[in-house]
Amino acid sequence: MTLDKEMVEQLRRVLNAVEQILPRPVPEVDWSVTHAANWRRRAASGYLDPVPEIESMQLDDLLGIDEQKRVVEQNTRQFLAGAPANNVLLWGTRGTGKSSLVRALLHSYAPRGLRVIQVDKDDLVHLPAMVDLIKRQPYRFILFSDDVSFETGESSYKMLKSALDGSVYAPPENVLIYVTSNRRHLLPEYESDNRGAMLVNNEIHHGEAVEEKISLSGRFGLWVGFHPFSQDQFLEVTRQWVERMAARHGLQGLWNEEARQAAILWCRQKGDNSGRIALQFANHWVGSCMMQRRES
Repeated sequence: MTLDKEMVEQLRRVLNAVEQILPRPVPEVDWSVTHAANWRRRAASGYLDPVPEIESMQLDDLLGIDEQKRVVEQNTRQFLAGAPANNVLLWGTRGTGKSSLVRALLHSYAPRGLRVIQVDKDDLVHLPAMVDLIKRQPYRFILFSDDVSFETGESSYKMLKSALDGSVYAPPENVLIYVTSNRRHLLPEYESDNRGAMLVNNEIHHGEAVEEKISLSGRFGLWVGFHPFSQDQFLEVTRQWVERMAARHGLQGLWNEEARQAAILWCRQKGDNSGRIALQFANHWVGSCMMQRRES
């Protein structure tokens, strides 16, 4: 039995329409040339999308957080060496260099086999699927989730707890989890949480609400806190940024009393004196000075 031409044409149109709907095949990531990837959601699961270029952030570019850099870098070096290492929670004030530190580690240690997969908080439920794609790779992977906070009971919250604890699902030895959050316990904290606290033999026992919130963050082996700068620290970091940027463009003498006062006004207007604000001011100040000199 043969189909007439009209029927064949209809079938061709149907197949073309179906092809537009069906997801395209995803090529396997070549980790020998790919240093970072994003997890992209698709249908019930997702796939790894290579990042062609990584930010050229250097560890030396992160100013004012020397102790935080030392602790996280040491943990990462242990991990790369096959020694015991911990999952890490980087928590604290916005703009203090938490996520920049992870990117700088990748830039420094990619030649030694470090790879990073960035995962949105809502996609943490797919941790088993991600790990299946990389567990046999001869590289060391950080599963990195940035700016994470949960409400109790979220599915991603439960999966992360399980992965960190290892009771039901545990990532293989070539995978660690690094998470950044503005919240130390990754969950909102309320005054009412403390109403269930008890005093037993002069020892405070947390109520169930507090225990549940501590239970997730407590599964991270390392807590690394990032705190606001004092004004003096902010000005010192700003000075270093201004002088570094000026030197790159062959300029000198841009940090002076006028720049110092402008930096103080800048941070007050922003309502923040973090390292991010210091860098933003340095961009503004050095760029403005360069334009003024060119125009004059």
